Parts: sequence; C-alpha cells; structure tokens
Amino acid sequence: MTGFFPRGSAASPPPLWAACAPVVLLLGSLAGVIVFKGSDAISDYSHLALLAATVAALGLSAAPGGLSRRGLSVGFRRSARQILPAVPMLVFIAMVSATWMLSGVVPMLIDFGLRFLDPTYFLVTACAMCAAISVLTGSSWSTIATMGVAFMGIGTVMGFHPGWVAGAIISGAYFGDKVSPLSDTTVVASSACGVDLFRHIRYLMLTSAPAMLVALTCFLAVGFISGNAETPDSPAIATALAGQFNLTPWVLVIPVITIAMIVLRVPTLLTLFVSSMLGLGGVFLFQPQIVEMLGGASPAMIWDMLWSAVEFNTGIAAFDELVSTGGITGMLPTIALVLCAMMFGTALIATGMLAKITSSAMKGLRGRFPIVASTVGAGLFINSCTADQYLSLIIGGNMFRTVYRRAGLEPRLLSRTLEDSVSVTSVLIPWNSCGVTQSTVLGVATLVYLPFCIFNWLSPLMSLLMAYTGFRIRQRGGMAAGGSLAKARPTSCGMPCRAYGAGTACGSAPSPGPGCRRPQQGSRRRQ
Repeated sequence: MTGFFPRGSAASPPPLWAACAPVVLLLGSLAGVIVFKGSDAISDYSHLALLAATVAALGLSAAPGGLSRRGLSVGFRRSARQILPAVPMLVFIAMVSATWMLSGVVPMLIDFGLRFLDPTYFLVTACAMCAAISVLTGSSWSTIATMGVAFMGIGTVMGFHPGWVAGAIISGAYFGDKVSPLSDTTVVASSACGVDLFRHIRYLMLTSAPAMLVALTCFLAVGFISGNAETPDSPAIATALAGQFNLTPWVLVIPVITIAMIVLRVPTLLTLFVSSMLGLGGVFLFQPQIVEMLGGASPAMIWDMLWSAVEFNTGIAAFDELVSTGGITGMLPTIALVLCAMMFGTALIATGMLAKITSSAMKGLRGRFPIVASTVGAGLFINSCTADQYLSLIIGGNMFRTVYRRAGLEPRLLSRTLEDSVSVTSVLIPWNSCGVTQSTVLGVATLVYLPFCIFNWLSPLMSLLMAYTGFRIRQRGGMAAGGSLAKARPTSCGMPCRAYGAGTACGSAPSPGPGCRRPQQGSRRRQ
C-alpha cells in the first residue's frame, strides 16, 4: 500500500484533492445544516461538522508517509498556545456578564439609554461609542463584553432588530481595534509583514476610514427610517427595570474602573477578573433583593450565581429574557466549539493540507490586483480553517512576503490587506473564536448579525477596490509586468524553510533548521 502521500519524508505534501476534502466536508455539512435546519442551528451542529472534518483530515493523512506523530504533536502544541488563552478569557467574560447584570450595571445603563438616547441616532451612537472605546483600549472583546452588552439591551427595548444592534456594536468595536496602536492584531499584522506600526496604521486608514463612514451613514439612515419604533413591551420593561433593580448611579463606578484598567493596559485576564469581582461585590452592596431572591448570602449562592443560569420570572417575557444570565455554564458550548475549531485548524496545518491549498492558489499570480485579491481570498480561507485570527495573520504574512517583494509591492500593502481580510472578518465566521464569542456575549447568532456588520464585510471589498484603482499603491519593478510567482511556496505553517525544503512542515522535521523562521510564541492579549 502506497497510501495517499508519497513516501520518503516525515510529512510529505498531500495531493490537492486530499487537502481540499476536509474543507469541502466542513463547508458542505454547514451548508446542509443551513438548508435543512436554518441558520440558527449552526451553533448546534458546528461541533459535529468540525470534528468530522478533523477526522477526515487525519484519516487521509494516516497512510504511510502522510503524517508523523511528532509533526502532529508539535502542531497541536503550537496551535494550543495560540488559541487556549481564549478559554479562561471566555470564562471571565461569562462571569462579567452575570455579575454586571445582577449588580445593576447593565440595567442602569439600559435605563440611562432609554431616558437620554434618541432612537433615531441610537445605532450610529452605539457604533461611534464602541469605536472610541475600542481605540482607547485596543480590545474589541472587552468593548463588546462590557458596553456592547448594555447597548444590546437598549436597542432591544427600543425595538431595533437584534442584527442591526449587534452589527453597529461589532462594526464600531472592530474598527477601533483595527486602527488602535494598542491592539494585538494590529501589532501582529505589522510585525508579520515587517512594517512600522504607525506606517501600517496610517496606510490602513485609507481603507478603514471610508468603510467606517459608509457604515455610520447606513446606521444613521436606518435610525431615520425606523423612527421612534418601540416594542409593545417597552413601557413594561422600563417599569420592570425600576421594580427589580435598585437603579443607582453609584453602580457605574464598576464600568468606570474597568475601562480605566483597560486603558492603563492592565492584562486582560486580570481586568476581567477584577471587573467580575467588583460586579459580585455590587450585587451585595446595591441589590440586596437579588441576594434574597437567590437564597441569601452564602458561598453556595455565590457559586450558583457565577456558574449557573439565573432566571427572572416577572411575567414579562421580553424583560425576563433581557436580564436573565447564563453564567459559566452558558459559555461552555462556546468553549467546546473553540476547542473543536482548534483541532480542525491544527489538523490542516500539521498535515500540510493548508499549505498545499494556499500554495496551489498562489501559482501563476501576475499583477497588482490578482496578488491582492489572492491575499484577501487566502486571508478569509485561512481564517476559516485555523479559527484564529492570530494564526491567520502570522501564516498569511509569512506566506505572501516573498510574493509581494518579487512583485515590487510594498510590505505595508500586504499588512493592510491582511488586516482587511483577517482581523475584521474573524467575527463573521460561526466557528471562529471571535465569531462564537461575540454571538454568545450578544445573544445573536453569527449568521444573523453578519449582514449588518457593514464595516466588517466592507473592509475586504474596500481593499480590493483600492488594489483595482491603484490608489496610493506604489509598485517597483519585480514581477509586476510578467513572470509567475509560483516559486513562492510556503511550508505547512506558512513559513519558508530552507533547511527542509518547500512544502515541509516545520513541526514535523527532526529539529528546526537555521532557515526555519517560526512565529514567535508567547503570551499576548486576546482582542
């Protein structure tokens, strides 16, 4: 038996059909779920689809010469170091969501918004404020987990479609994260392409600013069209908020301290933990009636508050759904999905399947627009396969650096294109760590809010438009007018490896060679 892969190497590149098979299986399975079960069922079946695709990838590579155990082990460790830091963050986000709701922080913000925010300008205000906070903090995740939850509640009571509210929040948060010098993704994108951080941000604004202006215009237009529409339950919800919670401005000290910690660059995990503890203290200090409802102050009550769902039964369904919390147990399906996505991405990288697909797509590239379009396509594809924006930025940057250099294109064009196609689209992929997190935090399915995240899907289109027109794009000599770029072949981790040859998985080699430039691993703050 010769197997699917050639003999003679620890991890020989798979044939193209075998590399594509797991991806086709995943996308086909999810398409089938949408057709037969509806888009809302994606979250229920994504785990099974990812696991099936992972098994298919490992099965196709299990033949002799297909995959070494060392290569798989190294691949899993590398991928785990990138994705697993999101798990404790998800746990702390669940704790923040529960304690901020029960302490009265979110109800107070909702009451404030209903009193002082004009529904006509609500969407554009939510988008602009989330953008401003995200620029200051450099974190879309923190912005959405805090202010985003409050805006979601306000918009729901005002009668806006959940997709529009989530779209405005996500558009603003990811714009701010994208252009902030404090953002990890911005730093990773510029570093992976060898571009100065502030040169990268200035160049990035050429696509980000127009996309954001279009998004703000759309949100403003929707506000004018919607008018002062309210849900039938809006007056009852406003009354119930005042009846169930002690709406005192003093609870706002909690979000103020949280935002200050984020601005001061306190580590995200510590910030979220302190914020959840402040919220927990706020429950006892400001909401004694909630403590009594939960059975009185005790360690068991505190554990149940953080771990389990807390439901309200006021008889007003919309209010009960708005203020009920899921606790850590409500986040467990999200964590499971992130882990399943990690295994799928690891399998594609460790087996060399991802490298085979991307290298095949890069063959014969000529000219400015095809190269940028291929970068956008590869960014979206890798983002879907790895389920992690950091891995996607590192792999894409190292994979295309040689291509852009040979074509005479500036490195900052590559860094901008990767940001446009990876950083802001991760939240639009149902099984990506960003997508599953934000859909859980906001309570809106990924495919429901996707059409309304105008800035996020407009960014890669704006990148293509700029490449087509050539606006502010300098091109020098190289392969601009002619030759093929097929020789720019990445390894399975997207990195050229002189020691073991193109197509060799760095992790499957006996030891890293001197020419193997692996991405730097280490602690870094999730968005």
